[in-house]
Amino acid sequence: MKPLRFALMGAGYWSQFQLAAWNELADVECVAIYNRTRARAEAFGRDFGITAIYDDPAELLERERLDFVDIITDVGTHASLTRLAASRGLAVICQKPMATTLRDAEGMVRFCKARRAPLFIHENFRWQAPLRALAAELQRGTIGRPFRARIDFISGFPVFDNQPFLAELEQLIITDLGSHTLDLARFLFGEAKSIYCRMQRVHQKIKGEDVATIVLEMRNGMHVTVNMAYAGNALEREAFPETLVFVEGETGSAELSPGCVLRTTTRRGTLVRKATPSLYPWADPRYAVVHASIVPCNENILGALQGRGSAETTGEDNLRTVQLVYGAYDSAARGKPVSLA
Repeated sequence: MKPLRFALMGAGYWSQFQLAAWNELADVECVAIYNRTRARAEAFGRDFGITAIYDDPAELLERERLDFVDIITDVGTHASLTRLAASRGLAVICQKPMATTLRDAEGMVRFCKARRAPLFIHENFRWQAPLRALAAELQRGTIGRPFRARIDFISGFPVFDNQPFLAELEQLIITDLGSHTLDLARFLFGEAKSIYCRMQRVHQKIKGEDVATIVLEMRNGMHVTVNMAYAGNALEREAFPETLVFVEGETGSAELSPGCVLRTTTRRGTLVRKATPSLYPWADPRYAVVHASIVPCNENILGALQGRGSAETTGEDNLRTVQLVYGAYDSAARGKPVSLA
């Protein structure tokens, strides 16, 4: 099988980890890089040994022979770059959040479907080792039927230091972090039929919300609370960037606690085990559990591109997560729960 050829669209902070993760896989090769600031793309290319550098995405797509593009630019460009690539019949992988509005996300899915161009969203949180271990435990039925759960991502980690653009977002934590945590709610517990959200801004030098509390009523009868904060909390133990989860079931409970520890408790007692991620030399140790998850996420999408099964995080699937993201903002504006189709 010939390696699939792709172009990296964007040479920002996250791109270095995305490309390093691709390099862990066989039968795939990055052959070109686009970035609106050419000098940045050139520096990035030197680091990774890629010489085809562009500051015009249309020129790149015209000149290079590609199988897909991997879009890692700011969210405001996702829709236009997706259409540009899909109009040439190329498969598209796009970072989350898919788009700046639900309408744009729906348009991206329709556009790609009409042109038979596969669309995937790089939603990597569900591929984290501890979260896959929790999902497997729930699938085994160890704690019986789950009836309530809590998903927490509460951190005082200085996220604005290495991602300063976050401070400029009018809609912050629900688009940036909620895209992950709400997708986890779907991954672990299925689809929601209503959403209720309250949000706050604690940091005064940012534009968007940095605290959100969301309650989901799931179609299976569960209630799931999602708590998020980038508000500089004084925590005894900083868990960043881990997502902590507590699930109550009819015959027991399951908990992901700091340090990638999974505890399963039934009447027979508590089983404690570690679900540590793979360690890669290119990963930032502070983000190890997140960066490690990029590899299996990429591998899953690559398998779909090669005809070896289906991918979990297609554009169509992620559209349901986008509906939750913007449903949360709608609920917060109305001050009441919002029903979901």
